[in-house]
Amino acid sequence: MKGKHMITNDFWAIIDQQLTWLTRARTADDVLRILATKLNPYNDPHITSAPGFFAGSGGDRTVQESLTDAGWRVTWAESSIYYTMTAPDGSAITYIEGDIYREEK
Repeated sequence: MKGKHMITNDFWAIIDQQLTWLTRARTADDVLRILATKLNPYNDPHITSAPGFFAGSGGDRTVQESLTDAGWRVTWAESSIYYTMTAPDGSAITYIEGDIYREEK
């Protein structure tokens, strides 16, 4: 396959691990550490300019479900691919089609 950025055999294993870690995320910092753009499973640090990126949107589990399991709540939503969630500590993230941004107060 042409190009250096492609899905590897470990892609879905990485996505599954990220979603599992998100079930223990208590802060926006936790989410941005777990889903840091430079750690995306495409191995492409320039995939987005956002500080966080989730590549597994086509899978069986979602960021929203995992964060809900961790005690987060949806505080605003336009759709399943554009929403804001607030952590138990009051920090928040916005999810936009896989890009993750910290909500500033």
